Amino acid sequence: MSVWRLGVLGGSGLYDIDGLEEVSAKHVDTPWGAPSDKLVFGRLNGVELVFLPRHGVGHHTPPSEINYRANIDALKRSGCTDVLSLSACGSFKEELPPGAFVVIDQFVDRTRQRPQSFFSKGLVAHVSLAHPVCSRLAGLAAEAGRRAGAPVTEGGTYLAMEGPQFSTQAESNLYRAWGMDVIGMTNMPEARLAREAELPFATVAMVTDYDCWHPDHDHVEVSTVIRHLTENAATAKRLLSELTAMLAQTPRTPSPQGIETCLDTALITAPEARDPDLLKKLDAVAGRALKA
Repeated sequence: MSVWRLGVLGGSGLYDIDGLEEVSAKHVDTPWGAPSDKLVFGRLNGVELVFLPRHGVGHHTPPSEINYRANIDALKRSGCTDVLSLSACGSFKEELPPGAFVVIDQFVDRTRQRPQSFFSKGLVAHVSLAHPVCSRLAGLAAEAGRRAGAPVTEGGTYLAMEGPQFSTQAESNLYRAWGMDVIGMTNMPEARLAREAELPFATVAMVTDYDCWHPDHDHVEVSTVIRHLTENAATAKRLLSELTAMLAQTPRTPSPQGIETCLDTALITAPEARDPDLLKKLDAVAGRALKA
């Protein structure tokens, strides 16, 4: 496919995109239930975008109750070629203060009550997550962030926690000792599911606070987080404008990591043993591989 259609998952504080043209919004039904909100379709600098606020407009859905499978399925079903996550996060590093933008390249998943996969009994698949983000999309997002005036760090590990409460101080110190860079509540299982859906995925994590490890910031206050959310959201919108301007000048080719065909080596269950009902639910996510 030579044309980009960028899916954008907007995190806390980012509920719309400035400058969209040819805008329409519609509900997208999925076999996994309803996505977080209507999907907004439009063009930015001539590039097709599909925007989905992961918490819903007005922030009505907490992290643990987001229907991640429906969100990723809806983006895939809507023809997205790539998915960019814009996410608020806390920082474990003095050198990543509030306002910093971190382009993530690794995840540690500490969530425990969310469906982790589109696949289950009746069709088993094991995708590789050694490199869970698309390096090409991540690199483009980092450059777009710099052009937008953001302090960008390329590379970092995002620890996904369950929430909705923030960390205890003991947890915060433990995650720092593990070498984590930032912490958030939403990017897992998003990254897992995007890979299963053969969608190149990248995350820009936008720092709002120091979690609770910092001696001068020993607890997280929502009022402070909201202030930084607002400032980061304005920068994120500029980042999207810069990114789409870059994409408009770059014909899309398949991901260098082979993400769009990763299910070719992941499906384990023999065709005659596959569950027909599950196959129907996977029509968008795995239709290409199942037809092959």
